[in-house]
Amino acid sequence: QVQLVESGGGLVQAGGSLRLSCAASGSILRLNTLGWYRHQAPGKQRELVAAINSAGITNYEDSVRGRFTISRDSAKTTVYLQMNTLKPEDTAVYYCNLLLSPRNYWGQGTQVTVSS
Repeated sequence: QVQLVESGGGLVQAGGSLRLSCAASGSILRLNTLGWYRHQAPGKQRELVAAINSAGITNYEDSVRGRFTISRDSAKTTVYLQMNTLKPEDTAVYYCNLLLSPRNYWGQGTQVTVSS
């Protein structure tokens, strides 16, 4: 059984920073991809924010590149998302994702609210 536990969301003013963490436990293979998705509003699809694979290769959504940094610990079971220069449009529920191909696992989500 795989579990993803997120932490670090909250309320911050525009221009501020937050750091999200997600710890994965259970049957975690070393070859995996950890990432963060967000759901900004009803009717909008959940979108990929950033992801990092076991080789450390990262991928970012265009609007966050240069402001957000994704990283993972040496055990490759915890992923972090450092979010700097936050904007009101970053407001969303952020979900941790673990891809153990072909299965996807999701965290419960953490709210990030950026006030203007």
